[in-house]
Amino acid sequence: MSDTALTPTAAASGASATERFLTDKTSLPTEGTDTARVNTLATEVLTAVHDVIRRHRVTYDEYNALKAWLIAVGQDGEWPLFLDVWIEHVVEEVAGAAREGSKGTIEGPYYVPGAPALPSTAVLPMRENEPGTPLLFQGQVTGVSGEPLGGALLEMWQADDDGLYAQFAPGLPEWNLRGSVVADAEGRFAVTTVEPAPYQIPTDGSCGRLIAAAGWHAWRPAHLHLKVSAPGYEPLTTQLYFRGGEHIQDDVASAVKPELVLDPRPASGGGNEVVYDFVLDPAS
Repeated sequence: MSDTALTPTAAASGASATERFLTDKTSLPTEGTDTARVNTLATEVLTAVHDVIRRHRVTYDEYNALKAWLIAVGQDGEWPLFLDVWIEHVVEEVAGAAREGSKGTIEGPYYVPGAPALPSTAVLPMRENEPGTPLLFQGQVTGVSGEPLGGALLEMWQADDDGLYAQFAPGLPEWNLRGSVVADAEGRFAVTTVEPAPYQIPTDGSCGRLIAAAGWHAWRPAHLHLKVSAPGYEPLTTQLYFRGGEHIQDDVASAVKPELVLDPRPASGGGNEVVYDFVLDPAS
C-alpha cells in the first residue's frame, strides 16, 4: 500500500457493503416463501453443523468462541464480506451450471449500480496520472448463436493499483475506475483503464480474525469486474484475471476459473491490451 492513510478498515468496508446490499436488494421477494424448501435447507445446514460438532468433539470453549465470533461479524458489518468470500462461489456454481455462453463468477461486495454511462470506445473514469499499467480491454458481445448484441451494457468496476475500490476506501473519487459502457451496433467495445493490483480483503475485523486463527491468507488476485447484459438475454456477472498473476491458484474467494484468465499483450502505444468476447444465453 503506497499510503497507509488510505487503507480501508473492515468496519468501514463492511458498513458500506451492508448499506449497498440493503439498498439494492430490498426488492427481493419475502412473501409467499415455500416453507417446505426453507425447512429442507435449514434442517440440512443445521444437521451438517451438528455432524461437525460430533465428529470433532467440539468443546464449550470452542462453541463460545464461535458464538462470540458470529456476534462480532454482525457488529462489524462483515456478513456481506464473509458470505461473498467463502460462500458465494458455490451458489454461483449452481446457478450457472446450465449456462452455454461465457462463464460467470461471484459479484463480490463492491458493486455499485449507476456508474457513469460511457460510449463503446471509452476511458474509465480515473484520476489524472492514475497509477498502474495502462490496459486496453476490447471485445464483442454476442448471443450463443453468434448474433452481435448491439447496445449491450457492460458495467465495469475494479480496484486501483493499490488494490482499493472507490466508495469503499477513503481518498478516491466517487466513480474512480467504474463505468457503464454501451457497446456499438455490432456489440463491440474498447475500454482504456489500468491493470488492477492484487489485494487483501480487510483483515482488521472478524473475517481477519478467522483468517489468522485458521492460518489462511487474505489475498485476491488482480481482476476486472463486469456485469454484461442485453434485452432478451440472461445477464452475466463475472471477473477476469491476469495470466501469471499472484494468487491465481489460491484465491481466498475461490472465484477463479480457467476460462476467465486474460493473456494481455504489449500494446503498440505502451501498456498492454487484451481481447475478450462475451457470449450471453437467451433469457429463459
